Amino acid sequence: MQPAAHAPSWYAASANPHAPFPSLEGDRRCDVLVVGAGFTGLSAALHLAERGYDVTVLEANRVGWGASGRNGGQIVTGFNRTVGEIAGWVGREDARKLWDMNEESKALLADRVARHNIDCDLRWGYVLAAMKRRHILDLRGMLAEMETLGYGQARYLNRGEVQRLVACEEYVGGLLDSGSGQLHPLNYALGLAEAARQAGAHIFEGAKVTRLEDGATPTAVTERGRVTADHVILAANAYLDPIHPEADRLARSRIMPVGTYMIATEPLGEERALKLIPGDMAVADINFVLNYYRLSRDRRMLFGGGVAYSAMTPPAMDRRLHRTMARFFPDLKDARIDYCWGGNVAITINRTPHFGRIAPNIYFAQGYSGHGVALTGLAGKLMAEAVAGTAERFDVFSRIPHQPFPGGRLLRMPALVLAMSWYRLRDML
Repeated sequence: MQPAAHAPSWYAASANPHAPFPSLEGDRRCDVLVVGAGFTGLSAALHLAERGYDVTVLEANRVGWGASGRNGGQIVTGFNRTVGEIAGWVGREDARKLWDMNEESKALLADRVARHNIDCDLRWGYVLAAMKRRHILDLRGMLAEMETLGYGQARYLNRGEVQRLVACEEYVGGLLDSGSGQLHPLNYALGLAEAARQAGAHIFEGAKVTRLEDGATPTAVTERGRVTADHVILAANAYLDPIHPEADRLARSRIMPVGTYMIATEPLGEERALKLIPGDMAVADINFVLNYYRLSRDRRMLFGGGVAYSAMTPPAMDRRLHRTMARFFPDLKDARIDYCWGGNVAITINRTPHFGRIAPNIYFAQGYSGHGVALTGLAGKLMAEAVAGTAERFDVFSRIPHQPFPGGRLLRMPALVLAMSWYRLRDML
């Protein structure tokens, strides 16, 4: 199988030099098979290889081809639900453990970048912006919960303070989080892959798994070979194909692939760019259907916010995102758009990550719901721990309750579109 090229993004255009990985030819035997070479799979492979396991990674296309190489590159504190809400599902003790592990995920990311010298433009500092009074109340509630949990890296911003960090007159307040940040996601994925390779993992590109046979030693079947292992980790997230009936029932039915889109302007120059975001931080508003953006290292505006709930890219997405960006930054009304790209992320009904097993020796992690840049690395670490015989921390995540999307495969998308239309209307009010 010929692997597909990366999406035509600024990330792909500015990727660090890297040689392709080989394709799979023939049969292999290993300790652990990882399906998917994004953040989750590469992190799992790296942790396992460092523990001495013989690891094989099969990627249908290129390393970082899916969401890991296309996302907004924003590292975000917490989950898409409050710790209080999560405590209502799993209890206060487990909710606290989940918060602590989320914090660990950011430290783990920073450690990987430093230890393996990954050139991915990692920077810290993040602004959550309020556009209306309701948003201010939400941010104050978020800050109060952070303080209760002992998180001391966030503070509230009044209108003047937020506009000194982000030159957008629409913002009426904000939250400054020095513990969140940004990076170049594709370069981070490529760095993880190289670190895993150096640790001894075997990575194959263009190796799409068409069938997974379970049992004491599961076997993955590809077009040109088979891999048999003692353990399997499914890390394809929104791009998980129907390769196994139980995976389809327990995993794919509980996530919805949602298309998200970004644009990159022409280089703006240092002075012009820093007039727009003087703090050079990652920024997002807190609409349910949010807008997010940041400056690239060559001083382009990277702006995301479009969404779609089908496999088809909406027409003229570059112009739609340009209009939205110009609403926030009128100075960019005439800026040239050099890149527009998109891809699928996986969301769950309750917007929290979904970890679990489809068999005692087959693990999966998915549905990060917009918080995957850091959490994916933790997921890989926890699955590596579980393979090694210590599954307590993985099982805390697996206790978060997840339901399949209603309506089955045919009706779940229209149902989601109706729900999201309500939230869009709420954002506008």
